[in-house]
Amino acid sequence: MTIKTTLMAGTATALIALAGQAMADAHAVHPVTGQALASEQVFTYRVLDDFPSIDPQLIQDVSGSEVARDLFEGLMNEDAEGNVIPGVATGFEVSDDGLVYTFTLRDTAKWSNGDPVTAGDFVYGIRRAANPETASEYAWFLEVAGILNASAVTAGEMPLEELGVRAIDDLTLEITIDAPRPYFPQTSTFPTLFPAHQATIEAFGDNWTDPENIVSNGAYTLSEYTPQEKLVRVRNPMYWNNDATIIEEVTALIINDENAALTRYLAGELNMTDIPAGQYPRLKEEYPDQAISFPNSCSYYYMFNMSDSGPEALADARVRQALSLAVDRDIIVENVLAGGQRAAYTFTHWAIPGWEVPDIPMATMTQAERNAMAVELLAEAGYGTDNPLTLEIVYNTSDSHAAIAVAVSQMWKQTLGVEATLANQEWATFLDTRGEQNYEVARGGWCADYAEPSTYLDLFTTTSSYNDGKYSNAEVDALMQEAKLASDPLPLYQRVEEIAAADAAIIPVYHYASVRMMSENLENWPTENLLQNWYSRDLYISASE
Repeated sequence: MTIKTTLMAGTATALIALAGQAMADAHAVHPVTGQALASEQVFTYRVLDDFPSIDPQLIQDVSGSEVARDLFEGLMNEDAEGNVIPGVATGFEVSDDGLVYTFTLRDTAKWSNGDPVTAGDFVYGIRRAANPETASEYAWFLEVAGILNASAVTAGEMPLEELGVRAIDDLTLEITIDAPRPYFPQTSTFPTLFPAHQATIEAFGDNWTDPENIVSNGAYTLSEYTPQEKLVRVRNPMYWNNDATIIEEVTALIINDENAALTRYLAGELNMTDIPAGQYPRLKEEYPDQAISFPNSCSYYYMFNMSDSGPEALADARVRQALSLAVDRDIIVENVLAGGQRAAYTFTHWAIPGWEVPDIPMATMTQAERNAMAVELLAEAGYGTDNPLTLEIVYNTSDSHAAIAVAVSQMWKQTLGVEATLANQEWATFLDTRGEQNYEVARGGWCADYAEPSTYLDLFTTTSSYNDGKYSNAEVDALMQEAKLASDPLPLYQRVEEIAAADAAIIPVYHYASVRMMSENLENWPTENLLQNWYSRDLYISASE
């Protein structure tokens, strides 16, 4: 079987020159939609926390990935519905056995310094992610993608040259995977697999992403970065499809306070911001065309520290089950958040294509039944009035995270008599706290890297670098390994969720929705892209009427 994806001539590329023609109202028009364009094409949005990194091979958070998709471009991109479309590669062919992908690169792709983008740049970038010396938190993603020998290479057991990626010539890249994986093309849209400019990295080391040093190949370049304040990117004239880009400048403002961000949005300083917990109903009534909510493939959960450094109580599945049962998810999604989120009893987001949620006993119980079972389980584990359980919940600074933590601690207190203290930390510190298991219970949020259940369930495996609770179950490990080769992995994925629920590996709390205030004249936001992988080059600001 041969599968080929090719780029058709984009209407926007062919017609964008029309945008420069003034209309009767003195505004340029969008070459495809015909909408009048605002004279100032600037997009400003808010992010909660500073960026731990914008280095594609080191990025581990959603906000960093958003920046990376502007500054860099991978082999493939995503359209507004989440379909894979050409990026640096015009398309690819797949061998009959589904193991070898051959990508053809466009000869017009350039780095921001004018150098051509070559297959060797992708080989260097992907090997860099796999190199143990890079210490990439996302090196495991190469195994998820299925790149041949990724596990051994990232572990330092094989040389980098054995990784299943090679440049046949400057415009032909070959990637070999270990088993047929229908989702592999989508993994090529992820920053870990982006190209890297070797000369720049070797010249500047850890400082290569500073604005004065960085060389990138995306639609934008980095013009300014002020830690804890803002990150600004501007159009890259060297980008192969620059003529189709309309937004001139993109600014991410780092604002830790959701309510402060909302105030600045209402004052006209932002085009987009997240809606604070519980305020969506009011804002939807007051601003019906600006307050929006739509599914987003992320899951919110609490993790338990089950490592040797964790509290003895959390090593007991009965305690974990009791704590999970006592969380009234309906109150959290309907009263605390009130933005269209869904109560979660499994980790995998309900809207992932092809996913069918298995029967989880807890999900069909009333909250009164859950509470009764929780009390019984905690007592069996030896905790109660004479031996009270105390825990600390750690979360990264956010009013919404704080509101949820307060609600959960009250539920535990009221139902189980558990005393929970709360601790918030700045984002980078929080990541270290979780990664080093210096916590008891911690807030977690996971957003899908690709549209397939394994993007969630791999976190339950013993060896996952994002298994910050150190949960380990041999059957789960075996099932996830079997799923990699299965023609129909759905039953295996469902069984993993059933085991995780029975073990109370985590406390799934809710499945996200994107709940935002968005300016009426910010156009073409990809609300149908479940993963919310957006590109500033696809957006534009329409003229006010």
